[in-house]
Amino acid sequence: MNTILIFWFIFAVNITAMATKIKNILDLVPRDAVLFSSWLAAQGIDRKEQTLYVRSGWLERMAQGVYKIAGSTPTLFGAVSAYNKQLGKACHVGAASALDLRGYSHFVAMGKPTGYLFTEKESRLPGWMTGTEWDMTVKYFTTSVFGGDTGLENYDLNGAELLISSPERAMMECLHLSPEQFTLLDTYYVMEMMTTLRPTLVQKLLEECTSIKVKRLFLYMAGKAGHSWVNALDTTRVNLGKGVRNISATGKFDSKYQIIIPTELFDYE
Repeated sequence: MNTILIFWFIFAVNITAMATKIKNILDLVPRDAVLFSSWLAAQGIDRKEQTLYVRSGWLERMAQGVYKIAGSTPTLFGAVSAYNKQLGKACHVGAASALDLRGYSHFVAMGKPTGYLFTEKESRLPGWMTGTEWDMTVKYFTTSVFGGDTGLENYDLNGAELLISSPERAMMECLHLSPEQFTLLDTYYVMEMMTTLRPTLVQKLLEECTSIKVKRLFLYMAGKAGHSWVNALDTTRVNLGKGVRNISATGKFDSKYQIIIPTELFDYE
């Protein structure tokens, strides 16, 4: 009998300790986050204990070395936030998704919204992250045309720190993905709303951006929209390349920026 009592006492102590550890974890992360094995180990829950938490019903495995709180439904942006914070990564939410978060909502998706994610080419996202069924459709791109982390900012999303593009960079990302992801006219509608962009940041992004198409289209749209901040830009410091850029197979020619753009954009007033 004494042996049985001792067994149950030890069992109860272990359960209490496990419950305390998982409570401490819940205090550190949002409910919609994911939990990475290496991060859990750093918080004092080693891999053996992680398996016990799964068996005990506190954690559920999403992929190898990736967990969620049992019964929770992690969001895409919650996963991105955890991926960056727990693993020291730098995946960011950009293009139309970043603009939506900032209130520049024009790209209205039918059905499930789209999450536009970006990383540098040498830091690709793991397959489970792009292949999981999230609350958003994942559109993932690798690019190095915007000069590293220029224009990336931390954004508080329901208590989670999310790395997103500034409006200045997000607009350029939309242009980079046009016309495959966004029509140029839709992108211009958003540009019309951008009356308060920071010319210092715009200047830096334009100087560091390596896409001639993006730079010419950005300056064309900003000028067409008549934004006052354009007057503070020094375009002599921006490499706009040489020769004509054919953005649209059938369109009209803008002589200032040497681009052929869709007729509906050229004629829009």
